[in-house]
Amino acid sequence: MTNEIDFHIGKRLRRRRRLLGLTQQQLAESVGIRFQQIQKYECGANRVSASRLFELAQSLDVPAQYFYDGLAVNDEASEDPDGMSPDVLSQKETMDLVRAYYKLGERPRKRLLELAKSLEPSEPANDAA
Repeated sequence: MTNEIDFHIGKRLRRRRRLLGLTQQQLAESVGIRFQQIQKYECGANRVSASRLFELAQSLDVPAQYFYDGLAVNDEASEDPDGMSPDVLSQKETMDLVRAYYKLGERPRKRLLELAKSLEPSEPANDAA
């Protein structure tokens, strides 16, 4: 049975791996395990030991604390300060957008960010017409 914390750690592991554009096989090879084990970690079926979590953190270039970030206190649903659901960062579309953004030079990135901010609605959208 999946534990909430194991599931959360697995989601964070998958998110970071995808953000870096790594396959499960590539990540598994970097820590000396089989890709099936990464699959089990990511779905929360297997618990990640402290030593393995440290190795994964090193391979993914994050502190071990990264995997615990966003855990809810007292079982409350966590949410970013901006009110954005944490699951939006797990979506493939979001990862593709982030990768494409960071492939741009500094000036085009700044211009793209300014454009995106200018498209934000100033008031909550009312879809009922």
